[in-house]
Amino acid sequence: MKNILSIAIVTLIITSCGSDKKNSLESVLSSNNLELMRKKRAEIIEQQQTINDQLTTLDQAISKVDTVKKIPLITTFKTKNQAFNHYFEIQGNVTTKDLLVITPEYNGILTRVYVKEGEKVKKGQTLAKIDDGGLSQQLAQLQIQAELAKTTYERQKRLWDQNIGSEIQFLQAKSNYEAQAKAVNQLEQQIAKTVVKAPFSGTIDDVITEQGNVVAAGQSQLFRLVNLDNMYIETEVPERYIEDVTKGKHVVVEFPVLNKTIETEIRQASDFINPANRTFKVEVAIPNSEKNIKPNLTARLKINDYTSKDAILIPQSVISENAEGEQYVYTVADKNSDNEGIAKKTIITTGKTQGDVIEVLSGIKDNTEVIKEGARSVKDSQTVKVIDYKEDVQ
Repeated sequence: MKNILSIAIVTLIITSCGSDKKNSLESVLSSNNLELMRKKRAEIIEQQQTINDQLTTLDQAISKVDTVKKIPLITTFKTKNQAFNHYFEIQGNVTTKDLLVITPEYNGILTRVYVKEGEKVKKGQTLAKIDDGGLSQQLAQLQIQAELAKTTYERQKRLWDQNIGSEIQFLQAKSNYEAQAKAVNQLEQQIAKTVVKAPFSGTIDDVITEQGNVVAAGQSQLFRLVNLDNMYIETEVPERYIEDVTKGKHVVVEFPVLNKTIETEIRQASDFINPANRTFKVEVAIPNSEKNIKPNLTARLKINDYTSKDAILIPQSVISENAEGEQYVYTVADKNSDNEGIAKKTIITTGKTQGDVIEVLSGIKDNTEVIKEGARSVKDSQTVKVIDYKEDVQ
């Protein structure tokens, strides 16, 4: 606009010189007189300088009264100290200590199965019975012999207490009774192995074998028993987090399949680093009141590894970098009543990021006004106008 105005003024001045000077200029050009030509040129240069001075004066006057100035328009936010929790992500699988495939302790035919799939059982409840191969009859005979040995021992003891009879008779009766009692106890333990019982309370997830099958001790799979109350996630964490990931640290667990998120904490962190992959194990407790979290379910863990109570956070988008690799932002200083201030280039150092924000470790402090939108288009020490101001980084 100023250029158009300048051209118009020059045109008017030249026009105002009048047609009478036009002939004089033409006459000078047609005279071929060098001295006259140089003199005429000097007059025109002098007129041009006068016009330039007048244009400068006009521009200064316009800038004082013009309400629409060419000042960059920006938005800002003000920094404040706030709590900052940093999390790193890792995957893990759900498991439980109460998940067991039950095998028999005795060889034989599975004569009875007392439970079905999906049935809830209590600890110690009988699940199945294996044929004892005649051990019950042997036990009955041993118990009769043990009763006779007990009676003989008690009588010999009464006589011996009255100093009647020989000591050898008393000791023989005692030894015979103790031997019979041990034989009965051992056989009872053997027979007890033919009864399959639940080692803990839970649900029969699978009946693996059928009634009538021959089973082998420690090999044949009978039932899968699971309890969903004591669920946890076991995962491996890189060794660089050994000092930051400890018992009690906050954990956010996401189950993508269930579209569910829960908050929990680390209940155990291993002190052993696996030399093969340089990781250590952690256990994260999983509350499961709804019983919809199952063993081997995939989970995404966000583990808290860093916390600052008074952190300065800014959006990563407002940070620039110079040729020396230094990070900087623009702040606003000396803001007047018209929301106009001076942009200041401020070198900062940064720490950990979380989402779209990053912690500033040095360079700016609490209650600093930082340029957000328009930060890429301003220069250091330039006058800017704030058109939108927020109290925080959001």
